[in-house]
Amino acid sequence: MQNRMELTFSACARNEAFARVAIAAFAVQLNPTLPEMADIKTAVSEAVTNAIVHGYKSDESRMVSLKAGYDDRRVLEVTVEDAGCGIRDIETAMQPFFSTGDGSERSGMGFCVMQTFMDAVEVESTVGEGTTVLMRKYVHGEAALNRERMLDEIG
Repeated sequence: MQNRMELTFSACARNEAFARVAIAAFAVQLNPTLPEMADIKTAVSEAVTNAIVHGYKSDESRMVSLKAGYDDRRVLEVTVEDAGCGIRDIETAMQPFFSTGDGSERSGMGFCVMQTFMDAVEVESTVGEGTTVLMRKYVHGEAALNRERMLDEIG
């Protein structure tokens, strides 16, 4: 990785917004387009929310880890980790509408959202030990967008 960062914060629901701002501040170095930035923030929000709500069952005394880095190929790599209850069946958990909640508040779309907005999503989990979500996004950035606009105008 060319540049990296790591944060650890309490598993408080209000820290989901903190995680969004933190990843945006880091990712802005790649000069992403507004849609790319929105994608990154949304995916991180979902991963952090999963850690807090499902991994820790909203136990605010626990900690969530957010790590990010990018390389010279403009690939942003983001990891969200918890040391919570873990996921018994990752394949099932990644299916649309699956939720460990009672269904009254959760849509069961967290992993689907992450997969939609990022180029790759990998999940590792051990019951009783926690979950790691690794997401990757190729950031084309404003320069690529401007080049495409120029080529469209030319011809």
